[in-house]
Amino acid sequence: MARKQQKKVDSWKEKKWYNIVAPEFLNRATVGQTIASDPALLADRIIETTVGEMAGDMSKNNIKMRFRIVSVNGDTAETVFLGHHLTNDYLRSIVKRQTSKIDAILTVRTADGYIVTIKPTCFTVKRARTSQIRAIRNMMTRIVVRRAVKSNFEDLVQEIVTGKLSSMVYKQTKNIYPLRRVEIRKTEVVKTPAQRRVPKVVEEEKENTAPAEAPVEAPVTEAAETPAAEEVAETVEETAEE
Repeated sequence: MARKQQKKVDSWKEKKWYNIVAPEFLNRATVGQTIASDPALLADRIIETTVGEMAGDMSKNNIKMRFRIVSVNGDTAETVFLGHHLTNDYLRSIVKRQTSKIDAILTVRTADGYIVTIKPTCFTVKRARTSQIRAIRNMMTRIVVRRAVKSNFEDLVQEIVTGKLSSMVYKQTKNIYPLRRVEIRKTEVVKTPAQRRVPKVVEEEKENTAPAEAPVEAPVTEAAETPAAEEVAETVEETAEE
C-alpha cells in the first residue's frame, strides 16, 4: 500500500512583516522592514541603514546608523540608537596627498548618564607640523568633551549626525592650522543609564511577564570631574598621507 505523502507547509505564510522605526528623537523615521514568525524572535536584532535612506536625501548616504530592536507594538518594531559611522569610501575620498589626518578616540559621559565613544577627525589643507597636530588634537578633544558632558544623549546624537559638532570643532580649530574638513567618523554607545534600559522584546498580547533582573547601575562622573583634554583621549592616531 502506497504511503500518503504529507503536504509541506510553506513557512513563509506563517511569517509577518514588521516596520522598523527609529527612536522618537530621530522623528521615528522608517529604518526598514523585517520578517518573523513570532515577535519575540525580533529581540536584539541589529539594523543598519543610512541617513540618506531615512531622510530621503541621497547626499547623506555616507552616514550609516545602527539600531537595535527592543520592543514590538503591533506590526511596528521599536529601536534604540547604537551608533553611527562614515563609510570607508567616503573617508578615502577626502584623504589627500601631502596633508595630515588627525584622529582622536574619546570616551565621554553625557549629562544624562550615557557613556559614548566618539571618534573625531580633522583633515588639514597641507601637511602640519608635529606641534600643530598636537595643538589641534588637544583643542578638538577639549571641544568634544565639554560639549558631550553638557548635553543629553539625544541632543548630542543630533549634533553629530547633522554636522553641528563638526562645525564647532572646525571654527575653533582652524586658526591653529588651516583645516579642509572636520568629521565625527564614528560613535558607539558603550553603556546606558540604568533607568533608561529597555527590557527585551515582549509580545504585546502576552501578559504576566516575569520581571527583568535589576540592571547594574554605571558609576556617574560629574562634568566637573571630567579629566583634562590631554588625558581624555584613550587612543590617538596620527597619519600623514604621502
